[in-house]
Amino acid sequence: MKKTSEIVIIGGGVIGTSTAYYLTKRGKEVVLFEKNDLASGASGACDQDIILQSKNPGIHLQLAMKSAEIYKTLEAELEHPIEYENTGGMILIETEEELEIMRDFVKRQQQVGLEVEILDLKQARELQPGLSRHLVGSTYSPQDAHVNSMELTLGFAKAARKQGARIMLHTEVVGIKQRNGRVQGVVTSRGDVDCEIVINCAGAWAPKIAEMIGLTIPIKPRRGQIIVTEEVAPYVMGDVLSARYIVAKYNPEILENSSDPGIKLGVGLSLSQTQKGNILIGATREFVGYNTDVTRTGLKEILKNATRLVPGLKGMNIIRMFAGLRPYTPDGLPIIGPVEGIEGFFVAAGHEGDGIALSPVTGKIVSDLIVDGKTFIDVSRLALERFAKNNKKA
Repeated sequence: MKKTSEIVIIGGGVIGTSTAYYLTKRGKEVVLFEKNDLASGASGACDQDIILQSKNPGIHLQLAMKSAEIYKTLEAELEHPIEYENTGGMILIETEEELEIMRDFVKRQQQVGLEVEILDLKQARELQPGLSRHLVGSTYSPQDAHVNSMELTLGFAKAARKQGARIMLHTEVVGIKQRNGRVQGVVTSRGDVDCEIVINCAGAWAPKIAEMIGLTIPIKPRRGQIIVTEEVAPYVMGDVLSARYIVAKYNPEILENSSDPGIKLGVGLSLSQTQKGNILIGATREFVGYNTDVTRTGLKEILKNATRLVPGLKGMNIIRMFAGLRPYTPDGLPIIGPVEGIEGFFVAAGHEGDGIALSPVTGKIVSDLIVDGKTFIDVSRLALERFAKNNKKA
């Protein structure tokens, strides 16, 4: 193994491989280390959604919209089939209270240029005939899309390799070398590599990497359980979420105080159908450490919620269930950029359930910051230092 590199990336998920791709595209020398295999973490244990309308208006939605632009030509650029489809999507609304909340949410999204509207139940059922009649309505955006997350990760990796990246699988980073407040290199299970820049793209494991350099990163693993059905004829149009899912994402304290097992698990509808015909039904949002087990309770609550909203799912057979760890941050935004006080150390992690949607724009931002010292958007709100009171050198 070569003992030097300009840049070291830690993590072989969709964020790490995207970052490797965009950096090598700019002519940088990159080596990526992954302790297991590509897409072996959350990138290989998630749904396929690229949902814009679930993002808060502001920098979160701006990032998603920029990523959506990149996705339109990404498959041709990577020369790899990532199964991208611009399918549109809906957020289901059950109560008048949710309707008022979503009206405000949609209005603010429209003001920043997202194509999204509120539909009544009749209009929603014209798009999605399987919806329950108890619903009040839904949102709809034609800009939501699908992608195969594993193929996307492999596509980024393949294109990065073609541009000169070295991707070292089954190689664990066990230490980071620094001197006088500057990164010097990494220690791996296969030897040391000296470098000028280290980028922490380790997802839910990003805090463990940060500890190696004396940092605390407020990322927590949040388990998401997902069910897969048999292949069926086309049944689900685009991406389908519920307003309850949005509440679970942005208001975790509500989950902690509820006695309802489904609410405590953060269950909210996440529904889509693959090109092969399998329907993905999710999901939970659970703080259970690094436990990736699937549970009987999770299965029961996901199905109870999904069939309540889309009753026709009851007649379909389940073939498997899986769980992945989403890297949660307290404010729902990723951490992207250099770390103050440690020259050469960058973080690109904490995307929770938005890693697939935001992977192209994240890789581009990190590449821009390293090569140009700036990017197309003010990313100060994404800096680790926004959590300054909880981020003290160890």
